[in-house]
Amino acid sequence: MPHHEQYMQRCLDLAALGIGNVSPNPMVGSVVVHNGRIIGEGYHQQYGQPHAEVNAVNQVLQNFSNADELLKASTIYVSLEPCAHYGKTPPCADLIIKHRIPEVIIGCRDPFEAVDGKGIEKLKDAGINVTLGVLEEECQFLNRRFFTRVKKHRPYVILKWAQTADKFFAPDDNSQFWITGAESRKLVHQWRGEEDAILVGKNTAATDNPQLNVRYSEGKSPKRIVIDRRLELSKDLNLFDQSVETLVFNELKTDIEGKIKYIALEDFDRYVPQYILYQLYLQDIQSVIIEGGAHTLNSFIAANLWDEARVFTGASTLTKGIKAPQVNGVIAAETTTGPDHLQITYNK
Repeated sequence: MPHHEQYMQRCLDLAALGIGNVSPNPMVGSVVVHNGRIIGEGYHQQYGQPHAEVNAVNQVLQNFSNADELLKASTIYVSLEPCAHYGKTPPCADLIIKHRIPEVIIGCRDPFEAVDGKGIEKLKDAGINVTLGVLEEECQFLNRRFFTRVKKHRPYVILKWAQTADKFFAPDDNSQFWITGAESRKLVHQWRGEEDAILVGKNTAATDNPQLNVRYSEGKSPKRIVIDRRLELSKDLNLFDQSVETLVFNELKTDIEGKIKYIALEDFDRYVPQYILYQLYLQDIQSVIIEGGAHTLNSFIAANLWDEARVFTGASTLTKGIKAPQVNGVIAAETTTGPDHLQITYNK
């Protein structure tokens, strides 16, 4: 592997550490290299806090008494184009120019309108040598949530469900039926901590009374979303315990009650998935896991509004019941979690 790719891979490894903490910003990693040795590295750790390049340069400044001279003879690698605008923090392109770092290697361009080539242009105008496109596909894939939100004006949509060995989703009598084991449930809670929000339909909320939190894993609990057209759900459900911001999509009212936000949709007979995703986009929600029920999952599949499907298949059978959803896409991974089989499919 060429040295550029080795250093960019390190940027990607660092960037991934920010998952679940930087949205709606992208995950970004950066390393500073001097004479073939990494002398500083960093990643974007928390939304509103310093970006990856700042943390990498600061590490050099903290660790070396001759940091200024080192930076003037170094190359900085960054997985996403350095920003060129003032947002929560100053422009990273200005920082690179200030320290006269002569070479910048960039994984991929930032599609956000306020950046989108402007950072590269600013660096080149300052006489800095810029290389773009090292591990480009990998860098884009890492920030698929960010890219989806910026380009499609909607969150990145992850479908998740469990099905029996004979492809049933649940019994047809509204009873609870556990399909997966403890290992799979723990993994699902880890996933929840990595995404901005989690969505369920009314029947799932009423039947399962889910908490939709991360009690079996570490991290922050996502925002909760429920579709309740006529506001028929009991206020005693876990969803309404005021512990986490919860959005209720309905046709009757728009209101706020503590951490519960009621959002009335214009038309509940058509384009419900589209309306919901656009409202989530307006609220800076960059990714959402849809966990059920089958009707809700199928409505997003029918609208072709999904990006990734994570499907567990357990060993148990039902012989009859609610059929599990089906998706057509590119199977990216298959593995086991305890006794269960997990398949991840991307919508291409």
